[in-house]
Amino acid sequence: MEQKIKAYNNVLELVGNTPLIKLNKITSNFDGNFYAKVEGFNPGHSSKDRIALHIIEEAEKRGVLKPGDTIIETTSGNTGFSIAMVSIIKGYECILAVSSKSSKDKIDMLRSMGAKVYVCPANVKADDPRSYYQVARRLHEEIKGSVYINQYFNALNTDAHYRTTGPEIWEQTGGAITHLVACSGTGGTISGTARFLKEMNPDIRIIGVDAYGSVLKKYHETREFDPAEIYPYRIEGLGKNLIPTATDFDVIDTFVKVTDEEAAHSAREISKTEGCFVGYTSGAAMQAVKQLAAEGEFNEKSNVIIIFPDHGSRYMSKVYSDDWMEEQGFFDAVNSELEQDIQYVK
Repeated sequence: MEQKIKAYNNVLELVGNTPLIKLNKITSNFDGNFYAKVEGFNPGHSSKDRIALHIIEEAEKRGVLKPGDTIIETTSGNTGFSIAMVSIIKGYECILAVSSKSSKDKIDMLRSMGAKVYVCPANVKADDPRSYYQVARRLHEEIKGSVYINQYFNALNTDAHYRTTGPEIWEQTGGAITHLVACSGTGGTISGTARFLKEMNPDIRIIGVDAYGSVLKKYHETREFDPAEIYPYRIEGLGKNLIPTATDFDVIDTFVKVTDEEAAHSAREISKTEGCFVGYTSGAAMQAVKQLAAEGEFNEKSNVIIIFPDHGSRYMSKVYSDDWMEEQGFFDAVNSELEQDIQYVK
């Protein structure tokens, strides 16, 4: 009898349905139960697989995207990788405008996936012609047959998580979730997930994580854009120097700001305590949980879901590099010395 081979047709069939993993050691001193939604299990190793696939397939359905067209996007790295991956399978050209703040690992990965990459200065205003927003827009105008994803201002970004991440978390927790903690960059992940969860239970607390140097927290509190909030910071894919329309501020209860240094050390701590190799923004989300726990946000009945957006392999030249950490001055406050884990046998 001929056996039927069980296989996926391509990597895109693996997008979504990421696991919920209980955190044990790193949260041992906190009240409540803590679970990570580990998006690094997506085939492109981040939550951005969800939006790349959803936005591109919706563009195909609407006839906006046709065979042989070029997909253009601004990205800190993860969205670009996901778009490049989808483009390979579906046969599109891919051009990405990337912030110079993105790690070399990410930029190399984008190129390895066949994307043409424009590296743009990070610390310029959003309307500066050199910013990655403006570079992507210019390329879209110049290249015939191109589609600009524009994740910061694309409602489908939010919709992707409303359709997938929110329902997954609700089902995985049996509706017992009490808190969602998620980083906010474009805002698609937290907004779409929160919108679904709030429909199921409006009492769920939605907590956004922002960076110092970003405008999101103050805008949420005042609904005013304050350029005085903006200054350079190191965390990739977190916070913004503009207000993305993909962010639904009404479904977010509060924001917590975290520092570059504490987020970096929290990422390293997750790896060493939970055996889960995660990225910089995952460290930021975990750092926010630490701060919230210290403020008494949680109790013994709390079921806290923390979204870990991407995989640690994309930060080998940054938070997982002792040299980079030392260059940033990140070994002064938390760790007084470099970790000496390597012994050379002669």
